[in-house]
Amino acid sequence: MSLKYMPSKRVRRSLTALFSVGVIMVCGIAIARVLDSGNAQPAAATDWGLSFQSEGMPPVGNATPEALHGYGAYYVGDTAKPVIYLTFDAGYESGDTPAILDALKKHNAPACFFVVSNYIETAPELVQRMVAEGHIVGNHTASHPDMSKISDKAAFEKELRGVEEQFQTITGQELPKFYRPPQGKYSEENLKQAQELGYTTVFWSLAYVDWYADNQPTHQQAFDKLLPRIHNGAILLLHSTSRTNAEILDELLTKYEEMGYTFGSLRDLTEQE
Repeated sequence: MSLKYMPSKRVRRSLTALFSVGVIMVCGIAIARVLDSGNAQPAAATDWGLSFQSEGMPPVGNATPEALHGYGAYYVGDTAKPVIYLTFDAGYESGDTPAILDALKKHNAPACFFVVSNYIETAPELVQRMVAEGHIVGNHTASHPDMSKISDKAAFEKELRGVEEQFQTITGQELPKFYRPPQGKYSEENLKQAQELGYTTVFWSLAYVDWYADNQPTHQQAFDKLLPRIHNGAILLLHSTSRTNAEILDELLTKYEEMGYTFGSLRDLTEQE
């Protein structure tokens, strides 16, 4: 008969504690590598994230501007200049885009609308209006998947080509090569693939929870998020599906102008390199 060694409760507790400490240390090292503001490199696969450390100052991203620039990607512009880059993610048309376009026109503010296939199919007249009024229409992929899970280059390219073809069909123009990963999910391989296809990947340095149609923030809640955290070179992400955004945009842009900011185009951002 063989005998099996069974550790005592005290030993088992000690082993469990050591294992837990080891896991925490490993996770801590991994997180530190991602969040180190001086050396952060794009992670293998991750969600875009920000850490706001000082009011009115650019946040720290989970990859540095320098690391992203190596892949032709951005999350913030020139932090020495009081310029804001307005961007809107457009997954569908909720009826709020006309008011948003009206406010942009009033302030002569260029913007980039990142659209999916469904948006082009259901609101071609608004896409045409965006182009006619000088805005960029960017690529938010055909079906809005988690792109960080797509490693096959052909599958990645298919998501972008679909939007390109639809845009050209309704406008007669080539789609500007600006790409925003759905939900900010990306991988280093995605950044490389987008760059090889001629795209500039655009993340953001300021956003707020504005995408729940049935739980929209109040005007004050929006201002409380969007005013104190604005900063030089900000790439602002808003959703064109937000009723609140449509209602406050004119006032928001006025407040930004009163703070000394101007509005730039993503084309200007990439031409600075």
